[in-house]
Amino acid sequence: MGSHANGDSCTGSDEHLMRAGYALDGEDGCIADARHHAVAFLDQAHADHHLPVPARARDLTQLVVSELVTNALKYAPGPVLMELRINADSIDVVVWDSDPTVPAARAADPDRIGQHGLEIVKAVTEDLFIEQEPVGKRITARIALSDTPSSATADRSPT
Repeated sequence: MGSHANGDSCTGSDEHLMRAGYALDGEDGCIADARHHAVAFLDQAHADHHLPVPARARDLTQLVVSELVTNALKYAPGPVLMELRINADSIDVVVWDSDPTVPAARAADPDRIGQHGLEIVKAVTEDLFIEQEPVGKRITARIALSDTPSSATADRSPT
């Protein structure tokens, strides 16, 4: 697969045990392919590094992949790149697209149809980073591997 282990056996919490990158072409089935890549990546991390991957983390990773890839394909022309990184504590889902516009999560509005993706991602992740790149932007969503959300996630009030 497109993944490789990082570095030596003395991996600190900031280093990733495994990472993999995928180019997504935007064709029909691309979002399902991205979810499939995420599940295969988590299975490989469990098998190769004996990392516990609870069902909650697996489900949230698939949800975040779906939302971020869907948004990238909807709003940005051209290719979309996805990188998955994992360490002992968390999974990072990184999606790059060619549109430099930084999205903002909108205020909650139960009457609004659609455009809830970033709100959902913010609600289920520990951290969300959006960086403008020389070309396009990179969104990194960090998902906890533990079954219990961190205090930072639990204490975060909706904005």
